[in-house]
Formats: sequence, C-alpha cells, structure tokens
Amino acid sequence: MKEYKEEDYLMISGIQHYVFCKRQWALIHLEHQWEDNLRTVEGNIMHDRAHDGPTLETRGDKIISREMRVFSKHLGITGVCDVVEFVRDDLGDNSIMLFGKEGKFGVIPVEYKKGESKSGNEDRMQLIAQVLCLEEMLSTQIDYGYLYYGTTKRREKVAITTEERNEIHRIVEDMHRMFENKHTPKVKWSKACNACSLNNLCVPKLLKNRNVSKYIWDKVSEE
Repeated sequence: MKEYKEEDYLMISGIQHYVFCKRQWALIHLEHQWEDNLRTVEGNIMHDRAHDGPTLETRGDKIISREMRVFSKHLGITGVCDVVEFVRDDLGDNSIMLFGKEGKFGVIPVEYKKGESKSGNEDRMQLIAQVLCLEEMLSTQIDYGYLYYGTTKRREKVAITTEERNEIHRIVEDMHRMFENKHTPKVKWSKACNACSLNNLCVPKLLKNRNVSKYIWDKVSEE
C-alpha cells in the first residue's frame, strides 16, 4: 500500500472545500486566495468554542481530547480533530487501551460546524477522513462519529459506510493529482456560489481562461 511523505500531506479541512467545489479548494490550497465573510467568521468562532477548555478532560467514563492532531500515511492527509471522545467500553470489539488508563475505550470523533445540517456531503466526508486517520493511528475500527451544528445545538450521528470510505480514497487521490498538476478548474456559476466565501475572488463569469492570480496581477498592472 502506498505511503506518502510527510511533506506531501494535504489538509483534512480541505476535503470539505473540495467536495463543496473543486475550484474553491484549488483557489485556497493552490493559489492561496482567501477572503473571510460572515459564514467563515462564525465557523471560526464555533471551532474556538470547541477548543475552549483543557486539551484533555475526564468526565466519568469518558475522556475528551480537544485539538487532537491526526494523520494518515496511506491517504497523505493531516489535520486536527475538534473533539475525540474515548468512552469506556471494556467489551467492545473495537475498543482500545490508553496509556495510563485502566480498561478499554471506544473512539468517537466529533466535528463542530456552524449553521445547520447541509444537503451536501462535504461535512460527512471531512468527518470520515478524520475517522480513517484515527483508525490508522490507533489500529482500530470506528463505526460512527458525530457532527455538531451550532444553530441547532444538536449532534448528528454519522455511520461510517464502506462506500463512503472508498469515496474518501477517491477524493483524496484526486486532490493529490490536482495539487501535483497545480491545476485550478473552471466552474459554472450556480446558486451555491452566493454562499461561497471566495465569491468575490472566484468570479467564474469573468475568468474564462485565466486563473485568479493572473487576473489579479493583470488588474494591478493596469493601474
């Protein structure tokens, strides 16, 4: 099985961008373009709240780890889990032992998101990528995780299916290929563009054959 070098790892957070829009991902991760809007600011606040507290906390039979860095050599991705809960489960088939702790624990990742549950699959894919990293690092299998949405203040349980595991592999392979080729794809405008934080930078109606960096440079050169 292929293993990536650490310097070739891609960010797990980019999976959400890629699934939402390949062009958005390329603008951020290839052309290093970014622009905050209300939605991204709210998202940053949500993640700050998730990380507000000790990085490791024990509540009864549950150990809560915040800002846990994870990676996968086989997928070539890395990132930070908002929360990973280790729940005491001595009889679980996939429970693991933790250094300095008695008993065995099940592993449950929790990803924090602003707003409400989305019709798209971008949040699920990001969470499942975290699951695959945790499974590789801890030599276990994780059957589900949670997405926590700030508006509803509720957790949404996400079952980890074989089909979605395979889909993550396909997505990440495409991301690595696009990153190596330094290719920013074109997109057709849709209503989803109105919600994109890069709407003012992307301008898909104007940039037919030019990337954003060249467009900006041309505008600057005209002045």
